[in-house]
Formats: sequence, structure tokens, C-alpha cells
Amino acid sequence: MSASLNILGELSYWQQTGIRVGAGLAAVLLIAGTLVYLHLFKLVSFMQSRLGPMEAGPFGSLQLLAEVGKFLQKEDIFPRKADRFVFAAAPFVVLMSTFLLVVVVPGGPDAWFIDTELGIYLAMAVSSVSVIGILMAGWGSASKYSMLGGLRATGQLIAYELPLILAVLGVVIQAGTMNMQGIVYAQAEGSIFGWDGIGNPYILTQGVAFLIFMVAMQAELTQAPFDMPIAESELVSGYMTEYSGMRFLLFFIGEFATAGVFSAIAAVLFLGGWSIPGIDPNDNIMNVLGPLVMLVKIVGLTFVVFWARFTFPRFREDQLQKLAWKVLIPLALTNIVVTGILKVAF
Repeated sequence: MSASLNILGELSYWQQTGIRVGAGLAAVLLIAGTLVYLHLFKLVSFMQSRLGPMEAGPFGSLQLLAEVGKFLQKEDIFPRKADRFVFAAAPFVVLMSTFLLVVVVPGGPDAWFIDTELGIYLAMAVSSVSVIGILMAGWGSASKYSMLGGLRATGQLIAYELPLILAVLGVVIQAGTMNMQGIVYAQAEGSIFGWDGIGNPYILTQGVAFLIFMVAMQAELTQAPFDMPIAESELVSGYMTEYSGMRFLLFFIGEFATAGVFSAIAAVLFLGGWSIPGIDPNDNIMNVLGPLVMLVKIVGLTFVVFWARFTFPRFREDQLQKLAWKVLIPLALTNIVVTGILKVAF
């Protein structure tokens, strides 16, 4: 891995940027494809006592390619009164937000796209970009269903952005850094009352923050029971109602890729990221094992997300807002105060 980094360092800025952008896009598509097959095609089928796709490839493994081919062949329809530029750009804005989230997630001691001291700050900032894309989709579609979905999504994402960020603050206070790699090392090299057998994964000390993060993440993804912006029984498909073909496919990819990337961030913040207890985090073998460890943790966390999606009924709008403002935000603020006191005391 070090030799690869040396070779990369000899390339021009634009060559390095091109390689990183290509790798980032590949990571987004790989995450989305893996989650669609494992969770949407197979996990949900198992939960509902059916087999799921079985015809396209072994155990339906090529069904995803068949679905992509189907969407690419569909006509790209623009509503007559739509704002064509805004309507066309919206799915790309949403997908760009996901791509920008990927680049700050580390996969090993040297396996990263960018390593910045403001890593988690950057992640929380760019995660808000998707709100703009969703509102663009609602406004640009010239449809009442789409507009209602866009407005619902905007209100929901703004409300749950606060507890999400406040939950992250507890981890930042305990780790003493906003660098994503620094947070991984703080957990890998930490100890629990002097015992360092498994390091100090912050899910043990920041359990409340972890629960808040997972609930807020579910709402940020507009997954059931927080799927008011989609609400098929009320709004057809919400802000995606007027989309077809490739642009609908981009929204679909963005939905699952964002679930994977948020789960990766949760794994870094609370589950020790790519580190493995008992193995030196600076060992070069972690550049190979680290991405695999992250993949396992991502699949595990997204299992929780999709299990909740297909288990719980939808909240009413007032219940959704009360949960954010009256429960999650006060809990997150309390967690920050307690973490700060313990940090100073110990």
C-alpha cells in the first residue's frame, strides 16, 4: 500500500484527482449494489418467507444488472410545466452529496481518499446538500405531490440534522479530534478501566449518542418509519413522482448508497472503524483487512436500518417532529454535558 501511495504521489494533481474520483464513484456503486442485493432482494424476501429474485444469474445475483438495464431503456420524461434544468439536475445533486460523504471515510491506515483534520465536520456539512437536491426535485417537477414531498423532506431533514450533529459532538469531545482516522485510532488505542483488550469502542461509552445517531440516520434517509416525504399512500412517490428512467435510477442509487455511507460513518464513530482488536492499527495488513472489516460493519448496521424499514409503521408528521425536538435533541444535549464533565474529571 505504501508503494502505491508513493506512485500516486508522483502523478500530477489532476491525475491523482481523476483516480480518486473514479475510486469514489466505484465505492458508491459497490455499496449501493451490495445493499440492494443483500437487503432489498434477499433479506426482505427471507423475512417474508419467499425466495426473492432467482432467475437472473446464480441466486438472482445478476438481477441488479437487469434492473439497471431496464431503467436505462426507459424514456426520460419531463413534465410539461417543469423547470427543466432544476428537474434534470436534482438527482445529480443528491448523488453528489453521497459521493462527498464517501471521500472522508477511512478504510485502513493508508486506505483513504482524503485525510483532513475536519473530517467529521466536512461529512456533516455535505450531508445537508441532499436536502437541496430533494427540494429541487419537488419544486422543479411542477407537481403538487412532488412539492409536498419536497417540503416534507426539507422539514424532516432539518429537524433530524440537529440530533445527528449533536450525537457526533459527544464522540468528538471524547476523542479530542474531528479527524476520522484520529477517532479510529483513539478507539483502537484506548482502554476500558485500564484494560485494552478490545480498545475502547465508543458504543460502550457513547451508547446514548449511538442510539440517537441511528434514529436520526433513519430519518435522514427518509426510510420507514420516517418515510413521510415518500408516503406512497398519500403522495404517490413524493418528490420522485415525476421521475423515470435514468434519473429515477440515480435517486434509487443515492438512497441505498447514502444508507451505506452513513452506516460507515457510524462504524467509524462508534464501532472502532476499520481496526481489529489485537492487531496493531499501524500494521500494513490492515490496509487489506480494514476495508473488509468496514464492509462487515456496514452490512450489519444497514441490516438494522432495513429491518426497521420493513417492521415499523409510518409516524404521523406531528409524532415525527416531537421525537426530534422533544426527545432526541434534549437527550443529545444531556449527553454532551455529561461527556464534557467526565472528560474534564478523568
